[in-house]
Amino acid sequence: MKRPDAAWLLMYSLLTVGFAYPAQEDSIKVASQNPSPMTESVRKHGRIEQKKHPGIAFEIRDFFSKPVQVLIPQKSTKSRTFDLLLHFNGAAFVTEHAAGNYRGDLIGATLSVGSGSKIYNDAFQDTTKFLSLIDSILAEAKTRLARSIKLRRVILSGFSAGYGAIRRIISTEANYARVDAVLLLDGFHAGYIPDRKVLAEGGRIDSADLLPYARLAADAMSKKSRKRFLITHSEIFPGTFVSTTEATDFLLQSLSIKRVPVLRWGPLGMQELSYGRKNHFEVLGFAGNTARDHVDHLHGLYWFLNRLLGL
Repeated sequence: MKRPDAAWLLMYSLLTVGFAYPAQEDSIKVASQNPSPMTESVRKHGRIEQKKHPGIAFEIRDFFSKPVQVLIPQKSTKSRTFDLLLHFNGAAFVTEHAAGNYRGDLIGATLSVGSGSKIYNDAFQDTTKFLSLIDSILAEAKTRLARSIKLRRVILSGFSAGYGAIRRIISTEANYARVDAVLLLDGFHAGYIPDRKVLAEGGRIDSADLLPYARLAADAMSKKSRKRFLITHSEIFPGTFVSTTEATDFLLQSLSIKRVPVLRWGPLGMQELSYGRKNHFEVLGFAGNTARDHVDHLHGLYWFLNRLLGL
């Protein structure tokens, strides 16, 4: 698949600041973040109710240390054409709620294998797993529905450390070609150069960590592209690795997209502070630097998913 000129130019500009693109994708080596003593009780912090959602539920157990939990919502059980959402890191009931509130027919699948981006990256070390997983989900869905079905779009979403799985997936050409849309929920990081030396102390962002996402963003910026890409982020500053604010600032500046300040409501009482957008790529910045603010992004999955497909 030929890369658009915009993507090539962006990657060239990132690489020429002195970082090398690894010949073989390694996991991002980032330290655990500094614990935050902050607490917050002013914002709403709405939460999706933990309950069993109606529909056809099943698990795919052949690929990872934990099963992939799948739901075909009740409202979609008569459909023959579906979008497929693969969500990484988070409770399955949140994905199931998003599937049930999707503007269309969606098969929702959730994979949570542990803590840290490395474990999600390593889950797709075998680059053939991604397409095989899609085939397995569709085959089981056909069996459960007792009819043939068609797949329209493949959507990937990752909360927090879940970005590691998506980064690995879209680093492979065949997998990248199969992905139609990506949603990152307060999970978009890189390392500092030197390690742990923050920008305020003269450190730099290791842009090689961001290259797969930079390519996707550049592609999504094209009016004619079928790719969609949405990043949400809080104000959390980990201290030991690049924050989501720093990473999105770096990406927006590289793409010559201006971040616009705003004050408006997001899902479940979240407070949006900024956005940057060009065509099918968008970054949304939200208030908050506590653990509750971080988890807000996961529970807003249903809302962000519909916004992503509206880009």
